[in-house]
Amino acid sequence: MSQWSQVQQLEIKFLEQVDQFYDDNFPMEIRHLLAQWIESQDWEAASNNEAMAMILLQNLLIQVDEQLDRVSQEKNLLLIHNLKRIRKLLQGKYHGNPMHIAVIISNCLREERRILAAASMPVQGPLEKSLQNSVVSERQRNVEHKVSAIKNSAQMTDQDVKYLEDLQEEFDFRYKTIQSLEQSDKNSALIKQEMLALQAMLNTLDYKRKEVLSKIGRVIHEIDMLMSNMLTEELLDWKRRQQIACIGGPLHGGLDQLQNCFTLLAESLFQVRRQLEKLDELLTRLTYDGDPIPVQRPQLLEKVNFLLYNLFRNSFVVERQPCMPTHPQRPMVLKTLIQFTVKLRLLIKLPELNYQIRVKATIDKNVSTVSNRRFVLCGTHVKAMNMDESANGSLSVEFRHLSQAKEQYLGALSFSSAAFTDCVRFPLQTSSLPVVMISNVSQLPNAWASIIWYNLSTNDPQNLSFFNNPPAATLSQLLEVLSWQFSSYVGRGLNSEQLNMLILFVWGLLCLIEHLPGKSFTFWVWLEAILDLIKKHILPLWIDGYVMGFVSKEKERILLKDKTPGTFLLRFSESNLGGITFTWVDQLENGEVTFHSVEPYNKGRLAALPFADILRDYKVIMADNVPENPLKYLYPDIPKDKAFGKHYSCQPNEVSKPSDGGVKGYVPSVFIPVSKILNDSTDPHSPSDLLPMSPSVYAVLREHLSPTVIETAVRCKHFHS
Repeated sequence: MSQWSQVQQLEIKFLEQVDQFYDDNFPMEIRHLLAQWIESQDWEAASNNEAMAMILLQNLLIQVDEQLDRVSQEKNLLLIHNLKRIRKLLQGKYHGNPMHIAVIISNCLREERRILAAASMPVQGPLEKSLQNSVVSERQRNVEHKVSAIKNSAQMTDQDVKYLEDLQEEFDFRYKTIQSLEQSDKNSALIKQEMLALQAMLNTLDYKRKEVLSKIGRVIHEIDMLMSNMLTEELLDWKRRQQIACIGGPLHGGLDQLQNCFTLLAESLFQVRRQLEKLDELLTRLTYDGDPIPVQRPQLLEKVNFLLYNLFRNSFVVERQPCMPTHPQRPMVLKTLIQFTVKLRLLIKLPELNYQIRVKATIDKNVSTVSNRRFVLCGTHVKAMNMDESANGSLSVEFRHLSQAKEQYLGALSFSSAAFTDCVRFPLQTSSLPVVMISNVSQLPNAWASIIWYNLSTNDPQNLSFFNNPPAATLSQLLEVLSWQFSSYVGRGLNSEQLNMLILFVWGLLCLIEHLPGKSFTFWVWLEAILDLIKKHILPLWIDGYVMGFVSKEKERILLKDKTPGTFLLRFSESNLGGITFTWVDQLENGEVTFHSVEPYNKGRLAALPFADILRDYKVIMADNVPENPLKYLYPDIPKDKAFGKHYSCQPNEVSKPSDGGVKGYVPSVFIPVSKILNDSTDPHSPSDLLPMSPSVYAVLREHLSPTVIETAVRCKHFHS
C-alpha cells in the first residue's frame, strides 16, 4: 500500500495535520494524482543536487501533462482547469530553483511519515501530553473568541464616533445660523428657545464624547489584557511546540491562527487610533470648559501606540529555524561554508506593509559571552519581506543562501527590521534558536545531541550559558525524545518494549559526547548510524514493525530459548556502527538449545543485496555439507515469508541447467549469503564465511561435483577472499 493510501485512511485529527503543510508550493492535487510516482523518486537526494532536481522537475511536469491528457479525454473541466493552473505555477515558481521543490516534496513526504508514525503509536509521553493539554486548547478558543469580540467592539465604536460627528455638525450649523442673525433678532423668544436647545445639544455632545472615550478606553484595556496574558502565553506555547518539533517531536501548528489574532488586534488598534484622530478633528472645531477630549485623548493615543509597538515586536517570528538542505531533519546544526536556509514571518497581515519591510540577518552579539571567536555571515543577508514568499499571503522572507565562514560557532542568529505604517515606525527584532556550527560532518551526531538537550531542557533562546553547564533531564523525557528521533527520521517511533531495552544505553546520554566504554564512538554516533541504516536499507521492514532492534545478546537468548527451532529476531549491533544482525534458535539431537548469530550486516553489504532477500535466501552449510535455510519464523511466531514476502525484490530463480533460458551458455543466477556452521560451534564463523552463491549455481555444482569437491572449492574461495 502506498504511503498516500495509508494517509487517506487516517482519522480526521491526523488528516487535519496533513492539510496544514500542503499549499500552492506543492498542491495536494498533484500529491494525490501522482502518489506512486512521487514516492518512487529520491527527492531528498535531489534537494542537494541541482542537476538531479532539474531532471525530477521536468519529469514532474511531464507527469502532470500526462494527467492533463487523461482528464481531457474524460472532459473533467474543473480538473483540467486546476491542472493547467498548477502546471503553470510549478513551471514559473521552480524553473530557476529546482532544488527548492525537491526540498518541499521531501519535507511533505517526511511529515506524512511522522503523522503515520504518530497514528500507529498511540502511547504519548509526558512532553507530548503537555503539548496537547486540554487547558491549552481551551485557551486557544478563548483567545479567538476575545479577539473577535474586541474587533466587534471597535467597529461599534466607529458608529458612535460617526454619530458624534453628525451631532456636532448639526450643532455647528444651528449655532452658526444664530450667530449670523442681527442683534435685534437674537433677543426674540424663538431664538432664546433655540439657545436652550443648543445648550441641550452641547450637553449631549459632552455626554457622547465621554461615552466614546470610555468605550475606546475599554477596547484598549481589553486588548492590553489579552496581549499581556493569553496571547503572550499562546505565542510562547507555539515557540515551545516549534522547539519540540525541531528535535523530532509532534508536528506543531497554530501559526495561522495566531496570525489571524495578531492581524485582527492590529486592525482594531489602527481603527481605535483613527477614532482618536477623528476626535482630535472634532476638538479643533469645538471645545468648551470641561471638554474630556484634550484631557483623555493624549493618554489613550500613547497607550494605543505602545500596544501597537508591542504587537509588532512580538509578531516578528522565525517560522522555520536555520537548517541545511542536506540535513533537513537536523535543524540548527550548521556546517562551515555550507549554505543554510531560515524563514521569518510577520504575524500581522496588512496589505500596506507589503514591500515596506527589509530584514537584516546578523550574528547574535551575545555569542561573545560563550566564545571569543569572530563570525561572518556570507551570502545575501538583507532581504525585503513580501507576501509572495508564502502561499497564504502572510508577510514573510526566506534566506536561502546564507553560510558562515568561521567554525565552532555556538549561538543564535539575529534578525532586525522596522515596520512603517501610518507614519509610525515599529522596530522589529528576533533571534533564531541557538545553532551549533561544525567544521566536519562527522561532528553532526554530537552537535545534534547538544541541540536535542538544549531544546528539551530550556525555552530561553538567549540562554547560551546552558551549553557550559547543561542540566539533567528525566529518564521519561529522554526516552520520549529518543523515540521521536525514529518517528521523525524513519517514520516509526519506538514502542514501550524497545524503549525499555534502550534504557540500558541511556546512561551514555548523561555525558552527551563521551565515548561508550570500550568503544571508539559515542552513544549519539551509534544512534545516528542506526537511523541511517534504517532509512537507506531496511525502512520497509522497520515501518512494518519487524525489526526488534534494541535487544542485548543475553535478552535475545531469553526470548528465543523456548521458541520453535528456526525462530529468529532482528537486532542492531551493539559493537558495530550501523550494523544489523539476526539470531536464530536451534536444537541439537540431544535436545540442547543452541543460538546462532551472523556477523552484522552494514550499509556496504546491504547496498549489494537487499536485507529481505538475504533473509529469504540465507543458507547454512552444516557438517554434512547440506545447505539449508535455518530461518523459519520471525519472533514470536510469524512465518518468514508472511512477514517479508512483500519486501522481496524478486522471486528466487528456478534452478536450471546452462542450456535452459537466459543467455546461451550461462546459468541464470541470484546472489545468496552462505555460512558454514560446525557442530561444535555455536558462534558465527569468520566474515569470509558469508558468501554470495546463487541457488542455480549450487544445483549445477551438486549435479556434477561431489560434496568433498564443493567444500574444497568453498574453502579456496575463502582463501582468495
